[in-house]
Amino acid sequence: MSERSIIVRHAVTVLAGQLAVMAFGVTDTVVAGRHSDGALAALSIGSAVFISVYVSLMGVLQALLPIWAEQRGASHSTQLGVSVRQSLYLWLAASVIGMYLLLSPDAILRWTKVPPELRQVVIDYLHILAFALPPSLLFRIYSTMNQSLGYPQLVTWLQVASLAFKVPLSIWFTFGGAGIAAQGAAGCAWATLVVNYSLMFCGLFMLRTQRMYDPLALWKPMERPDFAQLAKFLRLGVPAGLSILVEVTSFTLMALFIARQGTLASAAHQILSNVAAVLYMVPLSLAIATSARVSYWRGASNEAAARTVAMKGFRMAATMGLVLSVALALTRHQVAAFYSTNPAVIALTASLLIWVAAYHMADSIQTLCIFVLRSYRVTFLPFVVYGLMLWGVGLAGGYVVAYEGFAGLEPYPSPAPFWACSAAALAVTALLFTALLARALKRCAPVAEARSQAPAA
Repeated sequence: MSERSIIVRHAVTVLAGQLAVMAFGVTDTVVAGRHSDGALAALSIGSAVFISVYVSLMGVLQALLPIWAEQRGASHSTQLGVSVRQSLYLWLAASVIGMYLLLSPDAILRWTKVPPELRQVVIDYLHILAFALPPSLLFRIYSTMNQSLGYPQLVTWLQVASLAFKVPLSIWFTFGGAGIAAQGAAGCAWATLVVNYSLMFCGLFMLRTQRMYDPLALWKPMERPDFAQLAKFLRLGVPAGLSILVEVTSFTLMALFIARQGTLASAAHQILSNVAAVLYMVPLSLAIATSARVSYWRGASNEAAARTVAMKGFRMAATMGLVLSVALALTRHQVAAFYSTNPAVIALTASLLIWVAAYHMADSIQTLCIFVLRSYRVTFLPFVVYGLMLWGVGLAGGYVVAYEGFAGLEPYPSPAPFWACSAAALAVTALLFTALLARALKRCAPVAEARSQAPAA
């Protein structure tokens, strides 16, 4: 099977699972929107805080993918199993940090001036999700391990099956019935908690019963913390997690700043964020599949094959980004109408989706680049670029245009300045990451050439 076919098959499988997970968010957005505009606005703010915490911690664990894929490429199965057990110490620390942040969100809600009438609803929502975080992060380790082994389908089956569980639970808990009172936005959080624990237990059951995991010898007693290995995890995972934190908060913080514009703006922004997140699953899946193969070949000491895979993945990500961006721009009115029945929300959302389309084109390229750069252990510079461009230009620039005015122009209090500045910042980011990737591939080219010319043993 060709490398392109392997990447596509892996990416499509990951995409199916990721879309099922994203459908959780779509379900909650639609259900909350049907319940009330207030519930949708509270969900927008609460999910912005939760996603910022969860995705950052998830990024630290997801960054273990190249390490485990290299160990697989080098045929070090037992060593991979030890590494997975060591990652549980990382999971424990991440869970404690995440739960603390979600259980004490008052400061950030006051700092961002979330309207008082929404604040308590948001706090209740986040308190429930705090207890849904540990099982979700543990399932992320299971998912990352499977991706490194080339078995993403096992995760996808569980994620797709869980969607059939999540939809009725969100409807039931949000609107009430059968002895349960209507809970609004908090109902979506309760449904997420139940589903996350179900996924965790299913993943543990698969690890215990599937023979394909036997070479890893996973079910041995936990070793003491290996601080050298944990430091290796952190050197790769912390910059990756911080990069994702910057990337995510560059637009999730928008929700908190936009909240002061009222319920209409918050509801529209929630839809925009959800659409952007759903589209992001396509380049994310390609990036995961490509980086897994690049790391596999690097572990097998075949730099030429790793470089070829990286270039193929880049071309596929750019092509799919262009196709989806154009499709969104052409169907933006229909997309907006899918999420809401409120004419004002539909009109505002449709006018802003053109910026989401531009955002996605750049997002496709930079996502592929940053995942492959992690395979080459390039993590710090991307973090710096993210901070300068996405926070400095995207978020701060949007805030200035929206609330303070810029270059003699009056303030324009709308979600539009935030999305326009973020799209521009991400476009520059994509160009810089492309240059970093080209440099990394060029640096490894002499190694690949020397190995190809070495005489056979």
